[in-house]
Amino acid sequence: MRFRRKNRSPAVLSHEFIIQNHADAASFLVMVFLLGLIAEVLDGAPAKSTIIFIAVQYNVTYTIDDNSEQFHFYDYGPKDFATIFFYMLVAIYLHAVIQEYILDEEFMMNPTSLWKDYPHSRMLFQVKFFYICQIAYWLHALLELYFQRIQKEDIPRQLCYICLYIAHISGAYILNLQRLGLILMVPHYLVELIFHASRLFYFSDENKQKGFTIWALLFVMVRLLTLTLSVLTFGFGLARAEDPGFSIADGNFNVLPVRIGCLGAVCLTQAWMMWKFINFQLKKWREHVNNQIPKKKITNTKNKRTKKEPNRATFVNGAAKSECGASPRIRKSKPV
Repeated sequence: MRFRRKNRSPAVLSHEFIIQNHADAASFLVMVFLLGLIAEVLDGAPAKSTIIFIAVQYNVTYTIDDNSEQFHFYDYGPKDFATIFFYMLVAIYLHAVIQEYILDEEFMMNPTSLWKDYPHSRMLFQVKFFYICQIAYWLHALLELYFQRIQKEDIPRQLCYICLYIAHISGAYILNLQRLGLILMVPHYLVELIFHASRLFYFSDENKQKGFTIWALLFVMVRLLTLTLSVLTFGFGLARAEDPGFSIADGNFNVLPVRIGCLGAVCLTQAWMMWKFINFQLKKWREHVNNQIPKKKITNTKNKRTKKEPNRATFVNGAAKSECGASPRIRKSKPV
């Protein structure tokens, strides 16, 4: 009788071991750097050593004697390798989150995992770090409206844009809807990336506008995907969950008012984004039409003028004179 061999764990520091545990190793190193930054022991020595990995180094300040105005610039040096190493670890976290929670768990093939075993009150370090970075980034963008001295007419638009991000990401984080938040944020950010890349190509060459067409198609598809997954999660999945109820201690917010509020917020946001998108496309179409109409009118008027030019004549001091300078023949008066 043959026995099947059990899958053995790979040897420590082997090739397979590093591949399987690279995300955990990177998260451990980032945690060490962050703890070293926070801890203030030995007269701040750890903080002085770990700040090299996190903060941008080689700050140079120039002062103008006339008005004592200061300008801050940065130089480069060997300490930049430490900073690059730290943020390389951060990139590994984000990659691991996308790989493990979206590509490997097959959310699209098995959408029930978005609400199965809710509440998802236990997060891996990568997921928690991802959400912390997202919330921190958009709070920073909110403060930058003041620091960058944004013009008053642009503040309402950007303020609405930033607050929507903060509300949705924080809501998914607090209500233990991290899986749904991840599966909705990744395609949304990919579409935003395509849009900004298309703008860069357009600024380099105005004839390169195919990127905007791809962005427009993907934008509509992501809006439909967001609405579909939200309705499935809040309208069907969580409504039929095995453990409905409200408990802050357990992190369970699966009650009808919360589900309706979340679904309403997502639907209203997607409808608002589609409304802005449609108005933007109509505005571009009208501009294109208005630019084409004057050209046709100019060509038509030119053709009419060239046809009428031989018959034109002007009167100078009471005498008829053609535009080319030759006076027309004067008809002789008949003798009476």
